[in-house]
Amino acid sequence: MEPTNQTVVSEFLLLGLTSDPALQPFIFSLFLFMYLVTILGNLLIMLAVSSDPHLHTPMYFFLSNLSLADICMGTTTIPKMLVNIQAQDQSIIYTGCLSHVCFVLIFGGLENCVLAVMAYDRYVAIFHPLRYMAIMNPYLCVLLLLVSLLISIAFGLLHILMILQLSFCTTLKIPHFFCDLVQVIDIACSDTLVNNLLIYSVGNIFFGVPLSGIIFSYSQIVSSILRMPSGGGRAKVFSTCRSHLSVVSLFYGIGFGVYLSSSVTDSSIKNAVASVMYSVVPQMLNPFIYSLRNREMKGALRHLITGIPLL
Repeated sequence: MEPTNQTVVSEFLLLGLTSDPALQPFIFSLFLFMYLVTILGNLLIMLAVSSDPHLHTPMYFFLSNLSLADICMGTTTIPKMLVNIQAQDQSIIYTGCLSHVCFVLIFGGLENCVLAVMAYDRYVAIFHPLRYMAIMNPYLCVLLLLVSLLISIAFGLLHILMILQLSFCTTLKIPHFFCDLVQVIDIACSDTLVNNLLIYSVGNIFFGVPLSGIIFSYSQIVSSILRMPSGGGRAKVFSTCRSHLSVVSLFYGIGFGVYLSSSVTDSSIKNAVASVMYSVVPQMLNPFIYSLRNREMKGALRHLITGIPLL
């Protein structure tokens, strides 16, 4: 391939999920529906939390911020794909592509950190119920959120700075519907060893540490539940973390599946579909999990939508 100086690169081509023109209307309608559901569902969660004084607790504070991160994640990836399909133009400018990579890393990382913070919140609520509000005070909640955001921003900017050191070739086609970090690095002409090492080393630390914290928190919680003598007590404790555990299982389960898929197959279409499962589906399903499996949230949403007073 003929090398091209990085400053000359003006745009990339996003090949999307398929090149079949007959499938484009279906894909457009499907992703538009998923995007609208993601925005509406997470927006309702945020409005319900803000409008109901009973939900002004640390757990729901973190949940509303998780919903905000879900909205940002969906808005980063889906609209550009919809515009490209509608305009029948696959191009994305160089700076726009780097912005895609950066924001996907930041908001994906923020979701990862917020889920870990929420696990810590459930740990404190179960093991220190009498001191819960004193420990999880507003100052600590805001601090934990800001630290999560700063770490995620640093994670995203670090990879962007390393991409800026790469030069690209005449083949600038990305077999994806958004600019994915791995796909962008794969089409570079220059040596990408440092970039790949950074992905695996920093990525494993960045996602492994929060996951380890979640596993530790829930191992302690499960151990505590099993030691309880009454079935009613077990059910009550489990109900306080059931929704969060479901979201964690969805987020990391799909993420692990995407990792395995990219490791065992070289098919660009399969990898793109797997990335859809990770970057779109969890953000769309999270509001349903919390609204269907959480009685307080169901009551707040009913009051928000219908105006029926809470009992």
